[in-house]
Amino acid sequence: MSAVTLTPQAVASLTPEEFATEAHDLRTIVVDLREADERVASGSIARAVHVPRGLLEFRADPTNAAHDPRLRPGARVLLYCSDGARSTLAAMSLRTLGYTDVAQLHGGLTAWDAARLPLVGRLSSPY
Repeated sequence: MSAVTLTPQAVASLTPEEFATEAHDLRTIVVDLREADERVASGSIARAVHVPRGLLEFRADPTNAAHDPRLRPGARVLLYCSDGARSTLAAMSLRTLGYTDVAQLHGGLTAWDAARLPLVGRLSSPY
């Protein structure tokens, strides 16, 4: 059996409008990969599970003690970050962990905001 090589081009990318439509489906898992301070400053997409990019493999791996049960390999998973770079790499990682239905927000939250789509939880300061 030959190994499958994943490339950024192999990652499914959605426009902000496509992402918004899919994010409304309650069976879909939306994951915000940004750091907490980014979420405070910019807000988040409604229903997004916060999993910082640096912790994704631990939280997404069902065999890991730190697994987040909201992350399920058989579910539709939508990923986003600020500009699309972290979410592309995260999608590639999830695919290697056995997640089969993963897509990322092309252009990240920057593109979402430019499309004037709604955000929740934006704060001027966390303190």
